[in-house]
Amino acid sequence: MKKFLLKIISIFLIIVSGFCGYYGYLGYQIYQDKIEERSLSERVDQLKSKEDYVTLNQISPIYKEAVLESEDRRFYQHGPVDYYGLARAMFTNLTTFSFKEGGSTITQQLAKNLCLSFEKDLSRKFAEVFIAKDLEDHYSKDEILEMYLNITYLGEGNYGIQAASQHYYHIDAIDLNKQQSEVLVKTLKRPSIYNPSKIN
Repeated sequence: MKKFLLKIISIFLIIVSGFCGYYGYLGYQIYQDKIEERSLSERVDQLKSKEDYVTLNQISPIYKEAVLESEDRRFYQHGPVDYYGLARAMFTNLTTFSFKEGGSTITQQLAKNLCLSFEKDLSRKFAEVFIAKDLEDHYSKDEILEMYLNITYLGEGNYGIQAASQHYYHIDAIDLNKQQSEVLVKTLKRPSIYNPSKIN
């Protein structure tokens, strides 16, 4: 019985390794194509040249904390990939036969926003990981969080927290209070349903 179980586990691991190897290869090709098309530093420079780009100290600490709590609680503790979060998401998806959870870190989400489409595809997920590694090799955690807060879509054509703060509340991002921050974090998750214009 023990030998049989070991054999089943071995076969399973071989299948998983082959599966990951195949999609990992495809993901690496996508990653290379995107970086050749336009380098990561060029994409970052373009983002930072936005008129409404704000630095981390120009964003309300309340909003920053709310985003970290919602999107990536362990952001400052893990690398580009949170393997614990990824394993948890994979388990949830397998047991529910769905793609409910992505397990993406803030760095991975920034990678996707900077370089990739939002299509749910395993090869793109691997490409996202390669780009996220590049981001963490060249930028600090604070820089990555700053860029993420400036690129995320917050409904009604608003990209980035400064644009959203001015559009919905007519204030700068630094002045967001707890209630406004909580609403905008909900907007971050589902902008078509939870944006402040629809909640208020």
